[in-house]
Amino acid sequence: MKYFNTAGPCDPELHYMLPAGPRLPQARELIEMDRYFVVHAPRQTGKTTTLGVLELELRAEGSAVALTVSCEAASVAGDDFGAAELVLLDDLREAARSAGLEGAELPPEPWPEAAPGARLGAALSAWAARCPRPLVLFFDEIDAMRGQSLLSVLRQLRNGHNMRPKRHPFPNAVALCGLRDVRDYKAASGGEPSRLGTASPFNISVRSLRMGDFTCEEVAGLYAQHTAATGQEFRPEAVARAFEVTCGQPWLVNALAYEITREMRIPPEDPITAEHVDQARERLIRARATHLDSLVAKLQEPRVRRVMEPMIAGTFSYADDTFDDDVSYVRDLGLIAQGLPLRVANPIYREVVLRVLGGPAESFVLAEPRSFVLPDGRFDLPRLLREFTGFWREHGEVLVRGTVYHEAACHIVLMAYLQRLVNGGGYLDREYATGTGRLDVLIRWPYQGPDGDRRVQREALEVKLWHPGRPDPHDQGLEQLDGYLDRLGLDTGVLVVFDRRPQAPAWHERTTLGSAATPRGRKVTVLRA
Repeated sequence: MKYFNTAGPCDPELHYMLPAGPRLPQARELIEMDRYFVVHAPRQTGKTTTLGVLELELRAEGSAVALTVSCEAASVAGDDFGAAELVLLDDLREAARSAGLEGAELPPEPWPEAAPGARLGAALSAWAARCPRPLVLFFDEIDAMRGQSLLSVLRQLRNGHNMRPKRHPFPNAVALCGLRDVRDYKAASGGEPSRLGTASPFNISVRSLRMGDFTCEEVAGLYAQHTAATGQEFRPEAVARAFEVTCGQPWLVNALAYEITREMRIPPEDPITAEHVDQARERLIRARATHLDSLVAKLQEPRVRRVMEPMIAGTFSYADDTFDDDVSYVRDLGLIAQGLPLRVANPIYREVVLRVLGGPAESFVLAEPRSFVLPDGRFDLPRLLREFTGFWREHGEVLVRGTVYHEAACHIVLMAYLQRLVNGGGYLDREYATGTGRLDVLIRWPYQGPDGDRRVQREALEVKLWHPGRPDPHDQGLEQLDGYLDRLGLDTGVLVVFDRRPQAPAWHERTTLGSAATPRGRKVTVLRA
C-alpha cells in the first residue's frame, strides 16, 4: 500500500508522488545544450527526487550517462580539501556501481594520480575521455560542503568547464543542487559575507533554477492518488484548507496527509474534512518534526533575525548594501515567501516561528487554560484580557528585556500568553509581514451549541506598537481593525497598543483596559500596555 512520504527521496513504487519532470522543465533543455547550472530550493521540496527521475530518464533514453552523487559525506572534511576530494571520488564510484553503469561508462579504476586540489578535475576529465556517451553529473547537497573544500570543488569544475572549448574532455553538463542560490556560494566557501555581490567561484553557471511549491491543483492531484487507491475522499474543502495552511510547501503537504491517513487513523470509509486538516496541522506543529526543527534552528542566526524581527513587528527593515543578500538567504532557506511584502512562507511556519520564540515567556503563564471556558463552551476572551493586564504589569518588563528579538518582544510575549490559554481547545491564526505596522490575530474556538450543533467562536485582535518619535497609533489601529473585521465578517474586536517610548509611563501605570469605537461604529476593547 502506497503512502505519503515525509523522509528522503520519493519512490514511485512506494509513495504517492507527482510527476517529477514538470517540476524542473528547464533542466532538460540546459543539459541538451551542455550547460552547467544550479538547482536550489529549501529542504524537503523534492530536489533529490526530481534529479533522480531525470537521471533515470536520461540513462533509459541512451542520450547520456547521467549520475547523481551526494556531497554530504564530504562535508565532514571541513577545510581539508584533499580529504574532501577523496570522499567525493569514493562516493562517485559507489554511485556509478549502484546505478548499474557498466564497462566504459564506469569511472576509471583507479582514478588518475593528481595533487590535492586537482584530483576531482583530473578524475572527471579521465572519466569523460573514456565514456561512450555524454557525461552528465548532478552534485546533490553541494552546499553541505564548506570553506576551502567547497571552493576547491567549484574551482575545479569551473576550470574543467572552461577548458572544454579546447577539446579538453570534461562532463558535458553539471548541475549543482542545494539549498542556496549560486550567489551565496561565496560566503559558504569562505568569502566575506558582507560583500556577497562579488564574483562567485562558480560564475560559469548559466541559470539558477528554483524549484517551486505545489499549486492547489497539484495538491488535489496528489491527494486524489490516495482516493484512487483506497476509496477515501479528500473533500474539496480539505484540499483547499491544506493548500491554505501550507501554501503548497511539498513536505508540509505530504506531512499533513500522512498525519491524517496514518497517525490519526481516520477510518477509510470516512471522508477527510477541513477539520481533520486543522487537527493534523496542530499535531505537526506540536511535534516539531525534523523538518520544522531544522528551520527554527536558524532563527537565532543574525542574518535570519535581521529579516524576521521587523516582519513579526510589522515594521520596515533598515536596508543597507547587504540586506537584499540576507533576504535572499532567508528565502532560500524557505522561511519567507517569494515576492513582496516580506512575509513568512506559509501559516504553519508563521505559527511555528512565534511558538518557538515565545517558548520562554509561555513558561511564565501559570493560569489554567480550562478555567477560561465558559459554561456554554465558549472562550472567555474578556477574562483573558483582564488576566493579561495583571500578567503584563508583573512580568512584562522582564520578559521583554530577555527576548532576543527585542523589536518584536511585546508581540512575542502576548502571543505566548494566548498560545498557552487558547491552544488547549482552539486555534490561533496569525498574520504578520514587513511594513504592515501591525500583527493580526484570529482566535478560532470550536464549541457545541445548545442544540448539539458544532459552532466556532471567532475573536479578532490587532496589535500595534507606539514607537519613539511617532504619534499614538490608536486611531490608525482602529481604522486598520475595521478593515480586518470587515474581512472576517465580525462586529467586534480588540486593539492592543504596546508603548515602546522611553518616556512612557511605568509598566504598572501604562497597562489599562478600555473601549472605543472604530470609524465604522464597531465597539471594540482597547488594551494599552
